[in-house]
Amino acid sequence: MKALFPSPTLAWYMARMFLLRTAAFILVLVLILQSLDLLGESGKILAAAGNTESDLWTYAAYRSPQIIQLFLPFAVLLATLVTLATLNQNSEIVIAKAAGISAHQILAPLMIAALGIAAANFVFNEALVTRGSQALRIWQDNDYRKLAGPAAAARESWVRGGDDLILAKSVSGREAAMTLHDVTVYDRRADTLVRVMTATAARPAAGGWQLENARVFDVAKGGTITSAQLFFATSVVPRQFSTTKLNANFVPLWELWPQIDEQRAAGKKVDVLEAAAWHKLSGPFSAVLMPLLGAVAAFGLARSGRLFVRAVIGMFLGFAFFVADNFMLAMGNFGNVPPVMAAWAPFLLFLLIGEAVLIRTEE
Repeated sequence: MKALFPSPTLAWYMARMFLLRTAAFILVLVLILQSLDLLGESGKILAAAGNTESDLWTYAAYRSPQIIQLFLPFAVLLATLVTLATLNQNSEIVIAKAAGISAHQILAPLMIAALGIAAANFVFNEALVTRGSQALRIWQDNDYRKLAGPAAAARESWVRGGDDLILAKSVSGREAAMTLHDVTVYDRRADTLVRVMTATAARPAAGGWQLENARVFDVAKGGTITSAQLFFATSVVPRQFSTTKLNANFVPLWELWPQIDEQRAAGKKVDVLEAAAWHKLSGPFSAVLMPLLGAVAAFGLARSGRLFVRAVIGMFLGFAFFVADNFMLAMGNFGNVPPVMAAWAPFLLFLLIGEAVLIRTEE
């Protein structure tokens, strides 16, 4: 059985070259993209009362981690292509193969280094980017004005039960002791609106909700009746009002899974959240795939004059992966494919493509 690293010195040499180029590319990408982003947002930030140039640095502190999260796999791809093309141009790949080192052993240091990058990216995303993204969204929703205190969470709650829609302006209590305030019920049958009921309050009852001070508008008759107490039969349960709407971008993975379980128990659809949760793993892990997709730039004689063409092919494979990844994630959000498939299918597909291209081009 061949050793993974026949030459530790060569492995460290390649890994260090790869890591330095990755760091250089992500630094350049962040500087360029952050500068362009600030050009578009600086006017809005400074237009808010009380904001100064220091708030531009605050915006950059929020936005830069998002840029790193988004473009780190691109930086890994570019670093792979430059590293392997340089080694090939200098005939170092030929020397390694002449020494009996296989193509997979040549790529192993880069893939191990990329695995470390992926792990660091995952921790960085979940520990820092999620919180910063939430703070930035709140600031943007407030038109970059300074907040006097923590932003209040929206209390308005929409819930669907079958064809019916229920709107509660505010909710207090939990389970059997829950009370909905300023309630509007849209009673629908086969997607046709039958009645609109409003009530000052609603409390859970067996098989539905008890409405207080209700007004009922009958769509077919065009008349309105009032009732001090009115029972409305529905499958909606109190737990559906106590679960808040989730944005997976704002919640770390270790907190997201329990909240997904809570949403599922409340009868809410969680396909979008599950796809986003799995993508929190597959997204950073895609960095491990980049050395394999960029390997086409490493093998083949440099003097053949096709080194640039092979580098372009490697870049095309990498960008094709990102397109497929975003496409499958969108399909998962629409519920057309299972969440696990939406997150991992592009990775597995391009893993096989990368292996096939590597075997085909190694000679």
